[in-house]
Amino acid sequence: MTTKPEGAEKRSLVRPVEHRADANGKMTVSGYAAVFGEVADIGGWFKEVVARGAFTNTLRTADVRAYFDHDTGRVLGRLSSGTLRCEEDDKGLRVEIDLPDTTDGRDVKTLVERGDVSGMSFRFEAVRQEWDETVDPPKRTLLEVRLGEVSVVSEPAYDGTSVAMRSLDEARKGARRQRNAAAFARRKAEAEAKFRKIS
Repeated sequence: MTTKPEGAEKRSLVRPVEHRADANGKMTVSGYAAVFGEVADIGGWFKEVVARGAFTNTLRTADVRAYFDHDTGRVLGRLSSGTLRCEEDDKGLRVEIDLPDTTDGRDVKTLVERGDVSGMSFRFEAVRQEWDETVDPPKRTLLEVRLGEVSVVSEPAYDGTSVAMRSLDEARKGARRQRNAAAFARRKAEAEAKFRKIS
C-alpha cells in the first residue's frame, strides 16, 4: 500500500567517509548518505529500503545544506553555492562537501583524516512510500523523499522515529479502510444479486 505521511526523519549510514585535498589544500569529503536496496532495521519495528530514484525529484529543486552532526549551526556546505554536491548514482545518494576554512570545517577535516568520523546521514520527509505487511516485521520502501539536509556524523545510527511509527500506523489504517470498503462492496453486490433473483 502506498501512503503519503508528513514529518521529518533522519537516517544514518555507516560507510567510510573519503577525503582528498587539491593543490591549494582545499579539503573535500565524500561518501554515501543512502544506499539503494539495502535493508535497514528501524528500531525493531520495521525494515526499510530506499528505492532507486527516491531522490530524483528532490535533487532538481531542493537547496540542501550539509551539516556536522545535524547541527544547523555547523554548516559545511550548500547545493546552491556549489560547496555541496549530491547525486544519485547506481549505488545510492552520493555526497561531496568542500569543507570550509572554519573551525568546524578544520575539525571535520582532522576527524576524517584520523578515521574518527565514520558515516553520513540525511534528513528527509517521505513523499511516496509502500508498506508490505505480509512480512514480519513490516517492510517500508521509500519511493520518493524530500531531502532536507545531509550530515557528516560522528556516531551514525539508523534508528526509527515517532514520525516513522506514525507513517506505519497510517498505512495500517489505510489498509483497514481499503479492506472494509472492499468487504462492503462485496456484501452490497451479493445483496443486489439476491434481490434480483427474488424479483
